[in-house]
Amino acid sequence: MSLSDPISDMLTVLRNANRAKKEKVDIPASKLKMEIIKIFKNEGYIKNFKLIEEGSRSYIRIYLKYTQAGDSIIHNMKRVSKPGLRVYRRKSELPRIFNGYGTTIISTSKGVLTDKKAREQNVGGEVICYIW
Repeated sequence: MSLSDPISDMLTVLRNANRAKKEKVDIPASKLKMEIIKIFKNEGYIKNFKLIEEGSRSYIRIYLKYTQAGDSIIHNMKRVSKPGLRVYRRKSELPRIFNGYGTTIISTSKGVLTDKKAREQNVGGEVICYIW
């Protein structure tokens, strides 16, 4: 029996596409992935995204963002909570990545939020990933 981790797969596809300097990348769609990608867009890590539906399949096309020098905006991403080991944090224990320069994505009872918004709304939850 093998466990699959679609969020980890998504982060790996994005990481590899960034290193290969791809303009866009397609990943299979899900509600959680859409929420994470919306946060990436709002935080300025990607240019844009759109949901594409072909028959019964749907996927998310993500347009990657680079600096004028051609360097990637995304330096790294790390999956924290995994199917084999879930990681939960209280509102007072929410991690700060690079003293606030990075972003922590958290699944809370109020939806998928960044660490800053989770602190504002006084909620904790499952730490999905870090991005910086």
